[in-house]
Amino acid sequence: MAMPQNSTRENGFCFAQPLDFSRPSPHRGEAGRPSGTASGDDGCSTPLSNGLASSGAPSPSGSCAEPLCVPKGIKYVSAEGEELACGWGAFTPGCLQLCNTSKGVLFFLCVASFLQGMTVNGFINTVITSIERRFDLRSYQSGLIASSYDIAACVCLTFVSYFGGNGHKPRWLGWGVLVMGLGSLLFALPHFTTGQYEARSAAQVGVCGGNQSLPCSQAASSLSGYRFVFMLGQFLHGMGATPLYTLGVTYLDENVKTNYSPVYIAVFYTAAILGPAAGYLVGGMFLNIYTEIGRETDMAPENTLWVGAWWIGFLGAGAASLLISIPILGYPQRLPGSQRYIVMRVSEAHQLKDGSHKKASDPDFGKTVKDLPRSVLLLLKNPTFIFLCLAGATEATLIAGMSTFGPKFLESQFSLSASEAATFFGYLVVPAGGGGTFLGGFLVNKFKLRCSGIIKLCLLCTVSSLLAIFIFFIHCPNMPMAGVTQMYDGSALPGGYLNLTAACNVQCGCLQDTYSPVCGTDGIMYYSPCHAGCKSVSVNPRNEKKVYQECNCVDKALLPGSGKAEAGKCTSSCDKKPLLLCFMFVVILFTFLSSIPALTATLRCVSDRQRSFALGIQWIVVRTLGGIPGPIAFGSMIDKSCLLWQDQCGEQGSCYVYQNSAMSRYTLVAGLVYKVLGTTFFIVACLLYKPPPPESAPGSLDASENGTSDLQEHKPSLPAEEDI
Repeated sequence: MAMPQNSTRENGFCFAQPLDFSRPSPHRGEAGRPSGTASGDDGCSTPLSNGLASSGAPSPSGSCAEPLCVPKGIKYVSAEGEELACGWGAFTPGCLQLCNTSKGVLFFLCVASFLQGMTVNGFINTVITSIERRFDLRSYQSGLIASSYDIAACVCLTFVSYFGGNGHKPRWLGWGVLVMGLGSLLFALPHFTTGQYEARSAAQVGVCGGNQSLPCSQAASSLSGYRFVFMLGQFLHGMGATPLYTLGVTYLDENVKTNYSPVYIAVFYTAAILGPAAGYLVGGMFLNIYTEIGRETDMAPENTLWVGAWWIGFLGAGAASLLISIPILGYPQRLPGSQRYIVMRVSEAHQLKDGSHKKASDPDFGKTVKDLPRSVLLLLKNPTFIFLCLAGATEATLIAGMSTFGPKFLESQFSLSASEAATFFGYLVVPAGGGGTFLGGFLVNKFKLRCSGIIKLCLLCTVSSLLAIFIFFIHCPNMPMAGVTQMYDGSALPGGYLNLTAACNVQCGCLQDTYSPVCGTDGIMYYSPCHAGCKSVSVNPRNEKKVYQECNCVDKALLPGSGKAEAGKCTSSCDKKPLLLCFMFVVILFTFLSSIPALTATLRCVSDRQRSFALGIQWIVVRTLGGIPGPIAFGSMIDKSCLLWQDQCGEQGSCYVYQNSAMSRYTLVAGLVYKVLGTTFFIVACLLYKPPPPESAPGSLDASENGTSDLQEHKPSLPAEEDI
């Protein structure tokens, strides 16, 4: 390549003679070349500084995607003739080029990951109970709906990560977000294709003598067939989100400096974690609106027959996803100026003894399906990658179990309602999960850690959360509940058997079909107003809660029938609540703190051309061994602590009341098992990692890795596009 002579200016280099970048760069053949020429000092726009002291040495800009001083009228294309402008086909207006930067890509990808997290991990978990009630679904059927997302991701990951990793990543990302939006709209469709929701007028349902329920044969309906529509919607969610966390991560990593990459990825994942928190909060608000908008009802949200407007969130998220896919589709295959980061990158890929890792450096490797088996074999022969995947699976198991059953744990321990527990958990996850994710990427960037140092940081975080998880040795006592935790007279239940019938309610003919707990003025909870022997109901004007009166089983020390009870659970006064919440915060913080460093270590320990495919394989391992079985494992252990099961026409349904001590004990066992496994996997990954020898680095221009280059010393004068 003909290197131009440079004329030194105070702020950097400016080339006064025509530039010749017609030959491909020796680095990957992707160096940019201008489509015009410029001459004279007047033909140069404001010069860009590369932070180097002036010297007669050749400038490293010869391998960059654009010269360090941009002459007027020059249009930059890649060596293969591909335009690097932002737009759709021939429509590339100049105003769009303001977004054609790494920060612009980060913004749109953050919006997409926020919408994905809000929909899949927020709205779905919030409205699943309402969907079960509205469409007569069993718990295992709703479980299949939730699992359809992970099944779709596992099916698509290999194909998307392999071919998308070697293709036009923004197009894969844009079409993926569009498919995700279609899945959200499809998920809301059953609301508009079914008739209006009909529920009994429940003003007197539940009181003594009025606790009738529909026979099982009448309660059954054909609405359960809509579960296949929900499963298809979730399947589209999984298909659409597959490129987001594989190709999106590698696209960011390829277009920023190496030491900035963890921070960009951390911001991206922080948005993905804030999404579920927003989904819990916004979804809870929508559930307080009756599902048939515009139709009056005498039911309150506390009523067990209430169905909220579960479908609104999916309509909004679907429309937003369709809109955000448009700008993502307009981005080029690589951003202008990204080539400089590629040639400055120092390889940290794990070195295999037989040297087969060098095959992945071939520019033609991975472009055909014939290279797929060899790509898989190279990853399987990389022990650091394998054990990082296994460690990620253990952490994913905890995160999946935590997100699914965290609200249920808070609900049981602190005697909260389901909506209160979901909101409370959302407030806990935002600072701990979001802050931990961003802090993890910041620490990698701050201390400029190499791959081995990053794995050690992951190990430190895992050990810290392992120590904090011992907090589950303590628990809050159960609120006393008549017939469940104690007899109606206050004595202990013999052998743990339930006995919801007593002399005070035997004449009421109470059934167990409707669980509607009430809190008596004696501080004891009852299964329903009927089981408390209440005969009338009114509404408290201060908080609009139902107050049941003439309760025979409440306040036995007073006159019979003078007791009162209020709808809802009794408030817990557990003095261990602050300590338990504090250590739960620490567990969540350190669990998420290791997520971005572990992801960064995965990107560093494989060759550049295998990064997208490596993330795809890792996601398959994480979902197969962690995301899918995680909630099942946690759920089966927590179900062992159930005291009171729902009875659905003779079949066992969901659990109403858990024994808090047993729930804490089983949570501790599950947490310890997975944390010990994660710690072991990180230790083995660190011990087996074999970095490349120093002389294998492609030059010494990586300012993000070595502290000796001029680029590092003159960091304040770097172009603004490289700042965070």
